[in-house]
Formats: sequence, structure tokens, C-alpha cells
Amino acid sequence: MNYALIFAGGIGQRMNTISLPKQFLKVHNVPIIVHTIRHFQNCSKIDGIVVVCVKDFIELMEQLKKEYGLDKIISIIPGGENGQASIRNGLLELEKHIKLEDIVLIHDGVRPLIDEETILKNIECAEKNGNCVTTTKSTETIVVTHDGNVTGTIDRENSRFGRAPQTFRLKDILAAHRLAQKDNLMFIDSATLMTNYGHKLHFIDGPVNNIKITTPIDYFIFKAILDEKESEQINFL
Repeated sequence: MNYALIFAGGIGQRMNTISLPKQFLKVHNVPIIVHTIRHFQNCSKIDGIVVVCVKDFIELMEQLKKEYGLDKIISIIPGGENGQASIRNGLLELEKHIKLEDIVLIHDGVRPLIDEETILKNIECAEKNGNCVTTTKSTETIVVTHDGNVTGTIDRENSRFGRAPQTFRLKDILAAHRLAQKDNLMFIDSATLMTNYGHKLHFIDGPVNNIKITTPIDYFIFKAILDEKESEQINFL
């Protein structure tokens, strides 16, 4: 079976919001976190969802669950002191409800432009290979710098941007998180954590517009994309 772990434990300081964490800001009168969860709610291959949320906004998330009919949500739990701890909390919660062989899709609550095709490709790849990382092809030159100088470039053909979901069997990702906690190590994301502990990772390419809403510019890009989708002027790939 397949489950989504949606982590939205941050407060979004780079968004410069006054009262709400970025995941609760509304676009087209719907909170960003709801835009995100709906993709998993509506996917027939997703059997359940755990949401990791800012502690002070769990009650609001419970209200949104009811208001928008997000009945696949199993639990809404508080986040940790950082993103890695929040994901670990979510995995520990999932361990209470699902089997260790089940597949978990780990996804940012502020990455609302995911689509069903990408979710299904993640599941298919993880079923076959044990894991899957969503990527997009590098469309610009990536340079390497040191001490204020450009020291080289990275071959674009062999480079990808890491996106989400990142998908693993619960037993593998939970074991890696427990090792990281024991070793007191921090990683930028689950893929980096897994490679550190010797896992060979597989990938699929997802949609280019699968952005993470981190800054005000990202917010306005998301709104513009939804506006264009509604008017059907552009075919987003």
C-alpha cells in the first residue's frame, strides 16, 4: 500500500507573512496546503496521508480536513525542531498504522503543483526499485565556485534538480532516520540522507513547474500558473 507524508512544519520566515505560516496562505481562496494534499487525496493509489504541521496550527489543519473533505488524512501531528525531525515524526506516526514494506511518498506541503502522473510514476518506480526521487532536468549551466571564483561547470546532461515527492519503503527510510538521529547528523533532504547510508537511489523526471513556495515570488508564480491553467491559455508540462 502507498501513503503520503506531507510535511508542513515550518513557519516560512522568507515569505514575510504577518500571521499565518506560508502553507496556510490562500491562492484562489484555497490554502496552499490544501492545494497540495488534494493531489494525494484524489489519487486512487494513495491509501492514506499523514500531515506534519506547525503545532499551533494543528487545530486549523483539522478544520481544513473537514472543510475540504480530506478524509484520507490519518493523523495530523506536530513538527520537530527542523525539517528532518518533522519528517522523522511523520515516519514514526506512520509506523503505528502501516506495514514496514509499505511505500511512503514524502512531499513538501508547499509544493502544490505536483500532479497525479508524477505520484503514480513515483509509486511504480519505488515498487520496482525500492525508492524514487522526483527530479527535473537541468536547463541552465551550473557552475562550481570557490573563494569567490568560478572553478568549473557541471555537465548539464548528467545533472538534475531534486524535487518531491521522494519515495521509499517505510522500513528503509525509517532506519536511515534512526541512524541519522543516533549519529547526530543533519541532511538537506531524504535523498541525501539515504545516499549517506549506502542506498542506491532511482529517479523519475517530474513537471518543471513543481516548485516549492518559499518566497513571495514563488507565491505569485503559483498564482499566475493557476490563473493560466484556469484560462487554458498555456499547456503546462
